[in-house]
Amino acid sequence: MTTAREIMTADCACVGEHDTLADAARMMADLGIGSMPICGDDNRLMGMVTDRDIVIRAIAAGRDPAGMTAADLAEGKPVTIGADDDAQEILRTMTEHKVRRLPVIDGHDLVGIVALADVARAMPDRTVGEMVGAISTP
Repeated sequence: MTTAREIMTADCACVGEHDTLADAARMMADLGIGSMPICGDDNRLMGMVTDRDIVIRAIAAGRDPAGMTAADLAEGKPVTIGADDDAQEILRTMTEHKVRRLPVIDGHDLVGIVALADVARAMPDRTVGEMVGAISTP
């Protein structure tokens, strides 16, 4: 079975915990992405930040994204997948947590990101359709 390591995007960019949300937004714009991992000073994954988080939880709430750090948005333990977990485990985790992107961890190190599109390319059409439906259901 296909593993996360085989289908992930490796060498993903990380926003630092002390970087501002404005910095994170610029990084996302430069890279053409809508989300990225938040990494601590120890290079451990602290969470994920999305462009939607910046808009809803900062700008719409009247807060200044230049005065908030990425760590301000990191909540709880991030949902991850192991590098050697198979595509079925990726699907289960995405469905259970209703997420479209998962950080891929090898031990304690962030090694990549696996997106719904990556899984879709690796799985039969019917399985992907069922997963998309499950993730998209409120």
